[in-house]
Amino acid sequence: MKTKIISLSLVLSVLCSYSQVKVNSNNIWTAKEFSKDISLFKSKEFLFKNVLGSSEKVVQFEVIPLAASSSGELTTLLYKCESKQKEGLILGFYGDYWNEAGVLYQGYSFKNLEKEKAIEFLNKIETSIDENNKFLKDNSDNNNIYFKYDDMEVLIWNNVGSYSIRVFWEGFDSTWERTAFERSKRRFEKKIK
Repeated sequence: MKTKIISLSLVLSVLCSYSQVKVNSNNIWTAKEFSKDISLFKSKEFLFKNVLGSSEKVVQFEVIPLAASSSGELTTLLYKCESKQKEGLILGFYGDYWNEAGVLYQGYSFKNLEKEKAIEFLNKIETSIDENNKFLKDNSDNNNIYFKYDDMEVLIWNNVGSYSIRVFWEGFDSTWERTAFERSKRRFEKKIK
C-alpha cells in the first residue's frame, strides 16, 4: 500500500509540473499562444501599476487591443487616461523559456511608449522601409536593415513580396509581420488623434 501511495504521489507531482497553468508570479506561463484578449487582460495590471500609478481616487482609463502578430510574439494595445493626461502604445512581448526539467514555458513583458514616442517609433519603422525598399527587394531574405530605437533593436527584411520586422527587447525576439504592423499603426493613429 505504501508503494502505491508513493507511486501515485510521484505521478501526480510529474503531472503537475507539466500542467497548463500559471506556475508562478514571474511572468512565466506554459501556454503556447497569447491572443489579443489575453494581452488585454494582462496589460491592465501593467498599465495601472507601472504607467498610470497608484491612486486613492477612482481613475478611468481605456485599453484597446490593436493587433497581434500571427506568431503570437508581439501584441499592440492603445491606452488613454484623460484624468492623468496619459495616452500611448503598449507592446506586449512573448517568448519561450525552459526550466531545469526541460519544460517549455512562455514568458511575457510589456513596454510602454507614450503617445509621441509611439508615433515616432511607428513612423521610423515605416520610413525606414520606404527609404530602403529598393535595397530590401533587390535580394529578398538576404538584404536587411536595422536600427536602434530607445532600448529596442529593430531588424527588417523583405520576405516574398512583403516584409518582416523583428523587435529585440530585454531578451525577447519578436517577429512582427507586415499586416500586424500596418494594422497596429493605422488603428493607433485613428484612435489616438
